[in-house]
Amino acid sequence: MSRHRIARAQGVRRLVGGNVAARSAALVSLGLATVLVARVGGPTTVGEYALLRVIPGLVGVVASAGLPTACAYFLAGRTPSRSAVPWALFGIAAVAGSMATVAWLLAVPLLRSLFFGKMSPNLVALAGATVLSQLLVATAKSCAQGLGDMRQANRLIVLEELTFLPPFVVLAVLPFGRLTSVIWALLLSDLSTAAYGWIQLARRGFFAGATRPTRQVALDVLSYGARGQVGGVMTLLNLRLDFILLGSLAGPGVVGSYAVASKFAELLRVPSLAINYVLYPRFAAEGARVAAENVRRMAPRALFLVAAIAVFVAACVDPLIPWMYGAAFRPAIGPAYVLIGGLVTDGVAAVISAWLLGTGRPGLNSIAVGAGVAVTVVLDVVLIPSHHAIGAAIASAAAYLTVTACLLTAFHLTQQASRRIPVRHPEAHGARI
Repeated sequence: MSRHRIARAQGVRRLVGGNVAARSAALVSLGLATVLVARVGGPTTVGEYALLRVIPGLVGVVASAGLPTACAYFLAGRTPSRSAVPWALFGIAAVAGSMATVAWLLAVPLLRSLFFGKMSPNLVALAGATVLSQLLVATAKSCAQGLGDMRQANRLIVLEELTFLPPFVVLAVLPFGRLTSVIWALLLSDLSTAAYGWIQLARRGFFAGATRPTRQVALDVLSYGARGQVGGVMTLLNLRLDFILLGSLAGPGVVGSYAVASKFAELLRVPSLAINYVLYPRFAAEGARVAAENVRRMAPRALFLVAAIAVFVAACVDPLIPWMYGAAFRPAIGPAYVLIGGLVTDGVAAVISAWLLGTGRPGLNSIAVGAGVAVTVVLDVVLIPSHHAIGAAIASAAAYLTVTACLLTAFHLTQQASRRIPVRHPEAHGARI
């Protein structure tokens, strides 16, 4: 192996390690927040807290046509009109987030009937403010990622979860309701993180020399984002559709236990997310052929890494869940084991997904994730009514394995095609699937 390749591999490992550390710190913060919410309100409040973290963020991503997915590609890849990109990204986030917040307010009765039946209309409306705030945080993180400023991106990953704790601790001891404290803490956390993120981007020169976005640049961002959004939203659905359906079919109490199971199982996603986060902008800068060689080298290593972590996490599930959350959460143990089994191949999926996104093929990534969502929906509907949390876990595990299989197939077919047809550079994103 050449010195250049060794140095590059060490650089990737260092960046992945830094991102793993940041995500681990964020998970510790989220876990502590979940423990505090559980002690204050029990499984039902934990379930409502989980839904409040998921649904507003999903609404914002949909409304912005997958903007967070597009940011890194347009900032790191070989795209034209680079100077018009910064204001386009910020403008789309601000406008789409505001419109989505208004849509949330109009849909309060529907949201209550589907997900938040025990919350007052005023609280559901207040939760709508986090649609814009979560989108601004997500966009700032993605912009830092695309600029290659992984330290800043890592800080935002940590702050997004850590900043929930101080306001919640204060509000929980004041004469507010449990859910009121949760929602205000979420909103204050998002606003402080978003403000910090965008101020730091501006200081770094993100907007320096930036020009007014043209209609074409905005359309290019939205086009890529819309194709990538399907995968991004479906990834979120793969991770959180079980929460939504459990809340609707089995109630917040079951969601609370399942949320704890997911917290443990998704420790396996920490290295996978870090791998994808670091490799996506790198693959965008390298081009398809060079990146494909790295995929073949990195995918087996990613599989071994995540499998090793799975063994360790599985050994910790039984003793730690009742000790940390209380005996009422013992039903979370079984679903946790099932979810861990489904996430063993997540590292391989992360590498290939980064390659598809970085080489301008967000549509193929979305198709693969869409297959997983189809499995999730079918199995959730079949299994949740009779098996509740364990049924949701089986559905999610099957979906994760399906996504990996589809991504491997997409990579294989794309490589076969590239041997016959010259690979196009990332700037030709409009012609990609």
